[in-house]
Amino acid sequence: AGKKPKYDGTCRGREITADCKEPFVVRFKTPQEGVTEVEDLLRGTVKFNNNELDDMIILRADGTPTYNFCVVIDDADMKISHVIRGDDHLNNTPRQAVIYKALGFEMPKFIHVSMILGKDGKRLSKRHGALSVLEYRDNGILPDALVNYLVRLGWSHGDREVFTLDELKTLFDLDAITKSAARFDDEKLLWINSEHIKTGDDNKLGSLVADALKARNINATPADILPLLPMLKERSKTIIDLADGMKYFFADKIDYDEKAAKKFLTESVAPAFKELADRLNALDFSDKEKIESCFRELVDEKGMKLKDLAQPMRVALTGGTVSPGLFDVMTALGKEKCINRVRDAIRFIEGA
Repeated sequence: AGKKPKYDGTCRGREITADCKEPFVVRFKTPQEGVTEVEDLLRGTVKFNNNELDDMIILRADGTPTYNFCVVIDDADMKISHVIRGDDHLNNTPRQAVIYKALGFEMPKFIHVSMILGKDGKRLSKRHGALSVLEYRDNGILPDALVNYLVRLGWSHGDREVFTLDELKTLFDLDAITKSAARFDDEKLLWINSEHIKTGDDNKLGSLVADALKARNINATPADILPLLPMLKERSKTIIDLADGMKYFFADKIDYDEKAAKKFLTESVAPAFKELADRLNALDFSDKEKIESCFRELVDEKGMKLKDLAQPMRVALTGGTVSPGLFDVMTALGKEKCINRVRDAIRFIEGA
């Protein structure tokens, strides 16, 4: 009573003969006295009493080898120098250590890092909403950002948070691994991701956004997307944000947000919209300042405040009330789309 359950040693002294007809397993005869020491680069020397270890099975009755035996053979065969894994594997290490010693293999360096915890301080699991790597990709998290965040959970380099992969390769040092368990914070991951988006390579981002748009049945090439990235990168936390933020640039028809349309696409703005459409038709849309001047002149002539026409215009062009700068949006959309959308908004107002 009170002892760990373990094999009772019934067959400890038996030999397996070639003519054995009964099913059998092969066990490793673990030393029963003394201690097995494991040098852990993070935790120092960890000692395990051999009398608490088991004569573990290394070959099952069906002829398949077990985990602890396989990893030793595999790591030795591949000449693995360092094994870095979660501290939930620490209890496996003495079992593997005695196999290394018995077979005369050089033992790798072990580092057992603390587990990642959920916000409640318990081990991270599916009940915390933990996702697979592919799900993070589908949610718009950049590979480099995810690596950056995961490395930073158990390692530090001063107070710095954001690193490129090349910087991590250069700066990473086993001595800077932390012993304390880290808590997984989705908001922190999103912040890291947003920083990588801001400084990321536009060509790579363009390809990723094109894929995200394609999943939304919107066909846009990376070349179409590149000019739009500067105005959207600063406000986007994920690739999904980028894709959603530029959907209206490629849409044939704008779907208005119901509340926005009710508030801003009213009869009072229809006359200004009609005149604006005519004036825009005569403009050179490659010059953003001319577009803004035209807009402001009309506002002044109508005795309106800028916001009284700007927000309805934003809804007419994008379908909602949030977007990059209005005149940046107009320049990117181009003359034809802008005029067509203003006229669509007029028809919407008159038909409402």
